[in-house]
Amino acid sequence: MLRRLVAGLAAIVLVVEAAVLVLVHIVLGRTTANQSMSIAGSDPDVMSKATYVMGAGMGAFLVLCAVLAATTALRDRSPGRFGRVVLISGAVAHGVLGILSVALVGWAAFATTMLILCLLVLTLTSYAARPARTGGNGGGEGDPVGDTPPLPPSPPFGEIKPTSP
Repeated sequence: MLRRLVAGLAAIVLVVEAAVLVLVHIVLGRTTANQSMSIAGSDPDVMSKATYVMGAGMGAFLVLCAVLAATTALRDRSPGRFGRVVLISGAVAHGVLGILSVALVGWAAFATTMLILCLLVLTLTSYAARPARTGGNGGGEGDPVGDTPPLPPSPPFGEIKPTSP
């Protein structure tokens, strides 16, 4: 129950973050275009359009992460390989953004970014990766994969016997 709540909360927070980041990039793009800002002689129109594209790209990526987290919560199953890779890359991106935000924006932005990072990591760790399916039967004749009970753990070097009396 808790893992579904965490994955659902992560999805909601990621959608809100995507909307905020897209809005921030729209404001930055308009400001760049209105002020005719340029860095080292670059074209202000190119800079403003690049800001719009970057905002759209970041927003789309965060919405993709939110969709994957929401489907994980709804299905109550681990995401597939592609989903795990996307969610891990989202977590790494939030770690990097957290490091940058503490220096550029402040501790409140850092705390918010780390909260989202924690939600992503909790989502990934609470849903363990799906085990790989092996070919054939699960060990017993006619038993489907996963119906046979696991074997008891065996010592790594056999049975240990004392050598002295």
